Amino acid sequence: MFNEQNVSVGYRDPAETATMTRTFMSKVFSWMFLALAITAVTAFVFAATPSLMQMLIKPEGGLSILGWVVMLAPLGFVLLMSFGYQKLSAPLMTLLFMVYSVLMGMSFSFIFLAYSLGTIGITFAITAGMFGVMALAGYFTKTDLTKFGSILMMGVIGIVIAMIVNFFLKSDMMGYIISIIGVLIFTGLTAYDVQKLKRIGSGMSIDSENTAVRKMAIMGALTLYLDFINLFLFLLRLLGDRR
Repeated sequence: MFNEQNVSVGYRDPAETATMTRTFMSKVFSWMFLALAITAVTAFVFAATPSLMQMLIKPEGGLSILGWVVMLAPLGFVLLMSFGYQKLSAPLMTLLFMVYSVLMGMSFSFIFLAYSLGTIGITFAITAGMFGVMALAGYFTKTDLTKFGSILMMGVIGIVIAMIVNFFLKSDMMGYIISIIGVLIFTGLTAYDVQKLKRIGSGMSIDSENTAVRKMAIMGALTLYLDFINLFLFLLRLLGDRR
């Protein structure tokens, strides 16, 4: 989505660098937590309102046109924000991220039909704990995690392919193995992405009115949001008891 090449690096006092890094990371996590809150509230509201769910599911079963839009549109938003990063304005990037969060919440409402509220809550808490630990590890570790990035991304591609294959095979064992590997990969990606964002923050001039900084913070928030969401989904498949 973005990389350190987008950062203007210059000499800076170490204390100033640390302050700027914390400021940038606080922006990233603030946007990420806001997006997660919007997704969670939207999912709960839709799941608790039959009339809203009827907009997504046809009376005879299956997804309605809006249901398919809700399921497929988020991928389009991610691609648009990623490839249009240089051309999109900061306010438009922010709007797209917020709308994306709402669409994800609408699609997540289906989870409440498959799993109990207690199971979802427990899995969310476990996800938050694992994400928090790995985010701290990525932020404070002195080990360069760059070399693991390409390996983890290859793992993501492998998981996507395996999930497509298992869609036709419908193997419970294969699904279980995919979920375990998915948890491991997105746990590692959390630490890697946080370290990458920390490096980006340490090399740029943080200005609340700086459009480039706001756009990069949004993209960083989107990256961590996806790490959290995918970790949650794979854990839910492992730990959740379907209705």
